[in-house]
Amino acid sequence: MKKIAIVGCGAYMDSGYGCSGEWRCLKAAALGEGNIEEPSSVVAFMKCECPGRSLVANTGLAFKMSEIKPDKIYLSTCMVNAKPDCPYVTVEERAAMLENKTGVKVIMGTHDYH
Repeated sequence: MKKIAIVGCGAYMDSGYGCSGEWRCLKAAALGEGNIEEPSSVVAFMKCECPGRSLVANTGLAFKMSEIKPDKIYLSTCMVNAKPDCPYVTVEERAAMLENKTGVKVIMGTHDYH
């Protein structure tokens, strides 16, 4: 079974802007739906907290401390499709920063549930 990490938009998750929390991402991981190609084990679920300054460092530290390196990192659908967009950094820039820090492929979006 693949090991994955998911990064959600903290503002969306905490405020309910179209995302009632992580259940949709967890469902997609469990069933292998949406962008998650096969049923997968979620080994980390992190929130990007505005302005996102600590996400990359905290992600690297979490992988190091847990001694579990995921096969892929998914930026949640709420993060990828956020409207208005993040005022601090684009999702493409965030993905590149995470890939550069961890060496793990970052996938845009988790599910296509409405």
